[in-house]
Amino acid sequence: MFLKRGSEGPRQRGRWNWDAFIYQPATNLSIPKISHWCRPVPKISSQDHFVSDILARTDLMARMCLVVTLFALLIPAGPCLGPTHFLTNAQSELKKDQSIFDEVTEKVGLRFKHYNGMTGKFFLPEIMGAGVALFDYDNDGDLDVYLVQGSVLEPADKPGNTLFPWRDPVPPRGRLFRNDLRIDKNGARTIQFSDVTEKSGILATGYGMGVAAGDINNDGWTDLYLTNLGSNQMYLNKGDGTFADITRSSNSDDPRWTTSATFVDYDRDGWLDLMVVNYAEFSPANSPNCYASTTARDYCTPKVFRAPGNRLFHNLGNGKFADVTAASAVDKEFGHGLGVIAADFNDDGWPDIYVANDGDPNQLWMNQKNGTFKNEALLAGAAVNRDGKAEAGMGVDAADFDANGTDDIFITHLMDETNTLFMNLGDAVFEDRTRESGLGMPGRRFTGFGTLFFDYDNDSWLDLLVVNGAVQLLPELIRKGDPFPLGQPKQLFRNTGKGGFVEVVDQAGANFLALEVSRGAAFGDLDNDGDTDVLVTNNNGPVRVLLNNAGSRNQWLGLRLVSKDGGRDLLGAKVEVVTANKAVLRRRARSDGSYLSANDPRVLVGLGKDARVDTLRVRWPDGSSNEWKSPPLNRYHTWKQGTVPK
Repeated sequence: MFLKRGSEGPRQRGRWNWDAFIYQPATNLSIPKISHWCRPVPKISSQDHFVSDILARTDLMARMCLVVTLFALLIPAGPCLGPTHFLTNAQSELKKDQSIFDEVTEKVGLRFKHYNGMTGKFFLPEIMGAGVALFDYDNDGDLDVYLVQGSVLEPADKPGNTLFPWRDPVPPRGRLFRNDLRIDKNGARTIQFSDVTEKSGILATGYGMGVAAGDINNDGWTDLYLTNLGSNQMYLNKGDGTFADITRSSNSDDPRWTTSATFVDYDRDGWLDLMVVNYAEFSPANSPNCYASTTARDYCTPKVFRAPGNRLFHNLGNGKFADVTAASAVDKEFGHGLGVIAADFNDDGWPDIYVANDGDPNQLWMNQKNGTFKNEALLAGAAVNRDGKAEAGMGVDAADFDANGTDDIFITHLMDETNTLFMNLGDAVFEDRTRESGLGMPGRRFTGFGTLFFDYDNDSWLDLLVVNGAVQLLPELIRKGDPFPLGQPKQLFRNTGKGGFVEVVDQAGANFLALEVSRGAAFGDLDNDGDTDVLVTNNNGPVRVLLNNAGSRNQWLGLRLVSKDGGRDLLGAKVEVVTANKAVLRRRARSDGSYLSANDPRVLVGLGKDARVDTLRVRWPDGSSNEWKSPPLNRYHTWKQGTVPK
């Protein structure tokens, strides 16, 4: 075996990152003789995937010896230092000219371009939006799309007179698209979107940021909460293709700068409550001039604005919400919030809430089971990184990536920081395993936003996708004359199944290499073929539809988990899949996660090749559970609480 450079490259900004190296077989390679003072380096094991695995088993002298060996190896291995990736079975079956994802936006008729209203004054909101929702608004069994739109920032501005003028005769507004999925007799699938905004009654003309999706009145129709710079909007789905604005009557507004939001039944009373995350006390009048290190004008960091605090709304079950921010104690901590995720981190049956803050310590609101929360992020090891530094948290997700039965946390950050992976060791105690997992150096190169744990190849291990785009002007793009010099490529990481990830962007698809200012990302199965597709929003650019080619080649199982009356999706329900070989896969129903976006609430479990499921268990949000033996695979099932599907 020899050490070969990973695709991310080990050398960045004058530092060597040993976790950027991975093992590959080699033949006819003679290792140069090392000085007599070196102690023997431990024998390389098949379980060693990163240099850190070896270093953990060596003393100081042996580590120095290993470093010398590495430098000696790099010279004769020069021609072999290209990108290195591991192929899954599904990937190896792809045609030579076929990528993991195809960009099919134009083909499926999803015509939308984000507008940020920038005028050259470097207002921070210009570069922060926007999100996207995947949800089935008409209950026809396929995922529809809501896209959040920007606007102008000052009353005197006109959309047609900004730096990137709005050319459509209709003013910019958020738009709803219906998925008219067709499946022919041979099983061929055709996705086609139709713009139904006018008919829907949704009038979202504010400066939009994000969107959350959930059924607030338990009628079986998914509602929308739209977050804005300024007043938010609650839209009730009437079940006839139209929505009603009930913001005022439901008492669910927050007039500040809201970014992300999540629906979560935190008190287990059967009604979805609402956590709203706020970013900064910004207005055009209070926005100072900020400068880059080159002395050129640039965008300010959020630190120049006061953090406004978040808000928690309790669903009263009668179409109204009560502001319980103070009563629940979530007003005790402040931060510049951008991302939010709800999950049961200590597995006590009660949902907790994690908030990713931009430049401030993150918050882990542990549910006290009495209507209150306590921020335990610092003691739990999930507030700051391993160096004790607060990072610029953007997107966030939580899932059991290592199959140890607990939900781990992944957060995207600024370039020159790392994206951070917090491994849940049990009972909501976390450890920063970014470096050991191989996610350290790849995250330093870009500024990450939308992200999610999902199994793109259905091999049963949760992978990661990160969409990127800078927040301060990039000198190399300025030199090239780019009028919006913030573009960066996307990243796709495959879970090795051994606690680490490898970057597979060279197989992901051409759009992953495009320099775009990506922000939101929503994940779901658009064509119902059993694998996860992705919608990506680009600030000041077009939406991208990334259709998955890889996942449906493996076995899978899809579940829609609904209440006893067959109504709403039971967000927070936990799924355990026990395979015939006694492996246990754990997933949960959720629509939150990523950045400013809402995802497919169905649970999609990849099973790998030739898998059989022995037992399927669901633990419902109220604590009850059901079990199903030998469920049929490669199809979606609707499972009502308290029953067993037939």
